[in-house]
Amino acid sequence: MGTRSARSAANGEARGRAGGGAANRALGRGGAAMADAMAADGPRRCRRLEGEAARAVLANADTLLFDCDGVLWRGEAAVSGAAETLGRLAAAGKRLCYVTNNSGRTRAAYTEKLRRLGFPPAEPRHIFSSAFCAARYLRQALPPGAAAYVLGSPALAAELEAVGIPHLGPGPAALPGPAPKDWVQAPLDPAVRAVLVGFDEHFSYAKLCQALRYLLRGGSDCLLVGTNRDHRLPLEGGAGIPGTGCLVKAVETAAQREAFIVGKPNRFMFDCVAGEFQVDPARTIMVGDRLDTDILMGNDCGLTTLLTLTGVTALDEVRGHQDSGCPARHSLVPDFYVDSIADLLPALGE
Repeated sequence: MGTRSARSAANGEARGRAGGGAANRALGRGGAAMADAMAADGPRRCRRLEGEAARAVLANADTLLFDCDGVLWRGEAAVSGAAETLGRLAAAGKRLCYVTNNSGRTRAAYTEKLRRLGFPPAEPRHIFSSAFCAARYLRQALPPGAAAYVLGSPALAAELEAVGIPHLGPGPAALPGPAPKDWVQAPLDPAVRAVLVGFDEHFSYAKLCQALRYLLRGGSDCLLVGTNRDHRLPLEGGAGIPGTGCLVKAVETAAQREAFIVGKPNRFMFDCVAGEFQVDPARTIMVGDRLDTDILMGNDCGLTTLLTLTGVTALDEVRGHQDSGCPARHSLVPDFYVDSIADLLPALGE
């Protein structure tokens, strides 16, 4: 947790946002409990967030940033009690934003999923996916008229279209001939000044060849951008599939250069939130289920970090980082944890 927010609550300065009614008044108690919950200048201790400490921490927050998969839902099923929890937070006047490394959905698709699963209504401006953030980054970094070669989904292409960036590449691709000499002679679009790598179910050797050719042609003037480095995507029952990080690594290895990553844990995703809303890091909570993305970004940005155990992380993993002598591993330790975000309901009142 940022020491500023810890000291603020510990000194009894926790306060609800105006207009929150009874729910916010219930959140306004418990500054002393917050002081007991953690030492402002000490290492993160990953305490269970409950009781008076939970009321104090929530009262001290204006904004909550939620990861989605493993936090709010698993697949197409909402985590039990999650929708009610967010409903009470919204009723208490809290700003709710959603930050996800998933580049396979547009912001509009996320707002529809939130509605369908019973969460409070959200506008597209409250959704910060890696697809949206990648489009925003390229809009800032590319000269007018420059295009991107995309290894990614239709949703990633749609976010580029929304900000006016020409692109090519989504969908299946075949090698342009039977021999390597044919592969290096296929036409290249002269407008391409960036290679963007997201989750791509059609990733292939043909696409890897084309991406490399654009990067070699353009040199340092051709950007290499990845949506995230998530190396594995967990599925129900302990199964998993390769994540976008595997595809990014393939392109990096071929090109012998490192991609700029827009998604968590890079602070660029938080900067996108801060660019849309007036966000005070000391009054912002990052809620997530992954230590190396959600929690690391939150800690690096000075946010209060809250781990939920409904996703990919077990508490033993946190304890291992906490008890190690490695500062880099300490940065993966959250301020607090809950078994599920539904555990916050008692602190939110009726």
